[in-house]
Amino acid sequence: MGITSAIVLFMVIWFLTFLIVIPIRIQTQGEAGEVVPGTHDGSPEHHHLKRKAWITTGVAFVLWAIIAGVIVSGLVTVRDIDMFERMGPGAAESAG
Repeated sequence: MGITSAIVLFMVIWFLTFLIVIPIRIQTQGEAGEVVPGTHDGSPEHHHLKRKAWITTGVAFVLWAIIAGVIVSGLVTVRDIDMFERMGPGAAESAG
């Protein structure tokens, strides 16, 4: 895996994790009882985005290390998920 692929993989995992973490423990204006005029009751009162970004970074790094390790080790390859055999025979299969 090249450096660009590793960075792209980390960013995809980071953003997916962030979208999962954002709604956790959010307090809305409706729940707080202080709705600012012109906003929706579901608007966040306290969102704690900085803390959630740090949590996301830690979780994403662990997930990235596991996924990158599987990719680099070769345990799972693209040919393993080719259910319809559209890629044709592999290099080892065609040489024999």
